[in-house]
Amino acid sequence: MYELLIESEFSAAHRLREYHGACENLHGHNWRVEMAVGGETLDKLGMLIDFRELKRILNAAIEHFDHVYLNELPEFEKQNPTTENMARILFEECARRLPTGVRVRSISVWESPRCGARYSG
Repeated sequence: MYELLIESEFSAAHRLREYHGACENLHGHNWRVEMAVGGETLDKLGMLIDFRELKRILNAAIEHFDHVYLNELPEFEKQNPTTENMARILFEECARRLPTGVRVRSISVWESPRCGARYSG
């Protein structure tokens, strides 16, 4: 199994409804996202998938969340915009965009340098 890793980032604000702590207040993060993809077959150039294509896929998935108030998005009408939920949503979105033979292994989302979540599907 081959595995490739890429990173990107976006900035967004949110608040956690019913949290009963500081994070219930409106605040923002510079979110860092790492995507790991895997597959078993390389192409004729010896690549699983071109890094440029992976970056395009990840950036297309996160652009919807960049510089917005996450709580106002349809994805977060009925669930809190937590780091865990963001990782799952990005996993599902990236999985839909990948070509046959390449699958998302995990998405890690970091809301700060020391706090993050990983979703593996």
